[in-house]
Amino acid sequence: MSAPEVRIDQLTGLRTVLAPGRAERPDAFTETPIPQSAEDGECPFCEGREDRTPPEVHAVRPGGGEPNSPGWTTRVVPNLYPVLSDADETERPSGADSGLTSPADPLRASSRVAEPDLFAASPAAGAHEVIVNAPRHVASLAELDEDSFAAALDAWRERIRAHAGAAAYSHLIVNEGPAAGASLEHTHAQLYALDFVPTVVARERERFTAYHERTAGAHLLEDVAADEVRRAERLVAIDDEALLVAPWASRSPFELRVIPRRPAPCFEDEGAAGTGMIHTALGALARLFGSAPQLNLWVRTAPRGVEEFHWHVDILPRLTVRAGFEMGTGIEVNVYPPERAAEDLRRVLA
Repeated sequence: MSAPEVRIDQLTGLRTVLAPGRAERPDAFTETPIPQSAEDGECPFCEGREDRTPPEVHAVRPGGGEPNSPGWTTRVVPNLYPVLSDADETERPSGADSGLTSPADPLRASSRVAEPDLFAASPAAGAHEVIVNAPRHVASLAELDEDSFAAALDAWRERIRAHAGAAAYSHLIVNEGPAAGASLEHTHAQLYALDFVPTVVARERERFTAYHERTAGAHLLEDVAADEVRRAERLVAIDDEALLVAPWASRSPFELRVIPRRPAPCFEDEGAAGTGMIHTALGALARLFGSAPQLNLWVRTAPRGVEEFHWHVDILPRLTVRAGFEMGTGIEVNVYPPERAAEDLRRVLA
């Protein structure tokens, strides 16, 4: 086995992507990866070291210039150790999966006249890109000024749009710190353009749709946001475009959610909406803890062709460890209630 592939667990129906090439990453199996810093001269994401990455697929150079040269504000390259195989080089399954089950699911395919293949696999096709958020070496998005931060989010949106026609779902993430899975210190995002819709996203989509139908046209996250503003217990901040809340069922301490005030399905189609509030959220966490905590951030946007959806951005500081109960049951245990977290964050923003 060399190319990434998708396997479906026979008991749960959940997918695993096997990506053997990622085992070749430096420190792949160390408990705490050692991030490459600007000082040791090894960071491949710093400006002037463009030859240390794969050739770029996109970059913004305000002053012009040749590809793979300095002068950029944001730069996008293929991941050197991709989770997904290039879709152009991989035989894609017939029909993109966009639901809770997949045509490749052995139980869905079973019948009295045909024995299911309980060990079927499919290619893990798609694109896996790295978006370098800034040419200057900083370890956190919170360290970027407003203009640089806005440029980074513009690049996120552009790359999601670039894959909109082919990908069933585009998942954009930021990992900051070794505990969050970052192997490179320089601030960057990653984009996974998937040819299927992950189960958790499909479930969220179905809840949006069911609520919309049951309430004769209301939008689930819009109603949640309105109630959060009215109650004010978990509201951290609000501006003309978005609000910042500690979610009602926060999975871990100081989890935050940025919710746009105008319901819209696609993050990538809303200009700069929410950019300022995402920056506020990261800055508030940095001020509260004295420096930016290790964290994961992801953008939830609508799967291809879905209209009843409501984009949002989730931020999850890595302050505790998931153990056997959480992993074995899927039930998270949060030791710090969101109401208390929101109060703490409001205080540092005051």
